[in-house]
Amino acid sequence: MIHFPPALRHRRFSLLWTGLLISMAGSYMQLSALHWQIRALSDEPNPIALGGIGLARILPVILFSLIGGAVADSLNRRKVLFFTQSGMALVALALAALTFQDRIQIWQIYLLTAIQAVAAAFDLPARQALVPNLVPARDLPNAFSMNSIAFNTGAILGPALSGIVIAGLGLGYAYLINAISFLAVLLALVAIGKVPQARVPSHRQVVSLSAIRDGWRFIAHRPIILSTMLIDFFATFFSSANTMMPIIARDILHVGEVGYGLLSSAQSIGAVSAALVISQVKIIHRQGLVFLSAVAVFGLSTILFGLATSFWLAMLALFGMGAADSISAIIRNTIRQLNTPDHLRGRMVSINQIFFMGGPQFGEVEAGIVAKFFGVPFAIVSGGIGCLLAVAWISQRWPQIRTYQGDEPALAATAAD
Repeated sequence: MIHFPPALRHRRFSLLWTGLLISMAGSYMQLSALHWQIRALSDEPNPIALGGIGLARILPVILFSLIGGAVADSLNRRKVLFFTQSGMALVALALAALTFQDRIQIWQIYLLTAIQAVAAAFDLPARQALVPNLVPARDLPNAFSMNSIAFNTGAILGPALSGIVIAGLGLGYAYLINAISFLAVLLALVAIGKVPQARVPSHRQVVSLSAIRDGWRFIAHRPIILSTMLIDFFATFFSSANTMMPIIARDILHVGEVGYGLLSSAQSIGAVSAALVISQVKIIHRQGLVFLSAVAVFGLSTILFGLATSFWLAMLALFGMGAADSISAIIRNTIRQLNTPDHLRGRMVSINQIFFMGGPQFGEVEAGIVAKFFGVPFAIVSGGIGCLLAVAWISQRWPQIRTYQGDEPALAATAAD
């Protein structure tokens, strides 16, 4: 029997969730278009040029993420999202304008990607820290399961539509559609209205180095949170293969724009499938072992993807990667939010953002360099092996994650409608 997700019974969360579902489709459409455009602007396969997108996305996160976390804890998170979502929409419009005028160059793509990443560095801490203010603690795992469905449904529709739009209309329309999709989140934020959030009772919160250090100290003294962040970083660092997708599609599997779109969507199809199953599970037992097992499956699927020489085997491997990553993401996000006080959530998310965005973005650069010298398949297979080694090391170094059940007393307060 299928149950209606309890998180969606809370009006404010359901509004934000619907807006994100639409917006994420546009964002993933843009990301796929960027990768395809860089490959099209290059005379021959150039993994380094594709890996540069990762560098353009992660450097602003490193520079601004910690400030973004302090801002999310000091200012109204809903208002912060108004500014960040509007900024990202303007970047998408700039990409569309340059592409329509046939004036776009690779350095402009890097620059605009970096500007959008600055907005994202402030957006994610505010957005994730807002979720526990919209649902009670009992529904938080379901809320993150639904968020996973929203993000990965967007990641299915976005790349698939990107291939169709690029082939039928042109690259500029992929960026234009993304710009329009941000309106869904902005309208949802208007409809949500005011959202209360906790403040430190002892002193007035401000954006400062002291506030940032408080976030770091909190993470350093919470092994269960620190271990999930580290395993997230290393797994995604070693197993980042998405920016190699245009080369895999065009030069290894020999498929066109539509096939490229399907390959780019396969990982998210697996993620949505797993999230739908998790959304129907009331209680996840032995969460630590489930989390570690999911990351191990992610590494094994990465190895299979690197060895694939047929389109359908590559699709199957990507499906497995997505399903495993979705399960681990739901569990690790729930662990972090339930074990973090509300007044520290923005800073916790900002530190986590460095780990979970730094891993894949630095991993894209690393994969590009390895692929340049040893070939794309070797870069992917060796990354999957590195992921498995990271799981073994972290589970041994921090045994708390192996024994975590999920029913331990929560430290954080949440709000309900």
